[in-house]
Amino acid sequence: WDAAYERELQTFQDIGDAGEIWFGEESMVRIIRWLEKHEVPLDSSVLDIGTGNGALLVELAKSGYMNLTGIDYSPSAIQLSEKVTEKEGMSNIKLKVEDFLAPSAELSGFDICIDKGTFDAVSLNPDDAAGKRQQYVRSLGRVLKPQGFFLITSCNWTKEELLNEFREGFEILEELPTPKFCFGGRIGNSVTALVFQRK
Repeated sequence: WDAAYERELQTFQDIGDAGEIWFGEESMVRIIRWLEKHEVPLDSSVLDIGTGNGALLVELAKSGYMNLTGIDYSPSAIQLSEKVTEKEGMSNIKLKVEDFLAPSAELSGFDICIDKGTFDAVSLNPDDAAGKRQQYVRSLGRVLKPQGFFLITSCNWTKEELLNEFREGFEILEELPTPKFCFGGRIGNSVTALVFQRK
């Protein structure tokens, strides 16, 4: 990831392109629409897990959210997101290099945690992927307040699989609509987007 974000950082410095928006812009719109529909207060504390280039945080800030934190374990990603948020004039976004599987003590008490593809990346780790997924769920339980919301977008996991992964300490509130496709007479979704609440 460091190498990928170093390339994106160089590209941003060269031509001002912030790079890839995971799952496209509609994935950010879907998250913001849900927050607005449920009248989530604009001062709610929001954690973007695996923020990458910080694009989601910028969109949240443009929508009026004020208490925003982005973490990534790649220092290059945090450098890139600092440059992107600076260019957008978003000085109130907090960005930190953090490994979500071993979060620091000050990373706690969030009203909302958002994940677009980070759980997918953790799941693909060739070194004890199952253990890392369990650690992710434990970390989520530590940083998210009781009754807090967790919004996850995944391209690797179905709704049923995610319900199983997050069954300890979380309950499903809603499945968000995502693009459908048809193949061989069967209809499916290319991504899954779910909202959980911490018990």
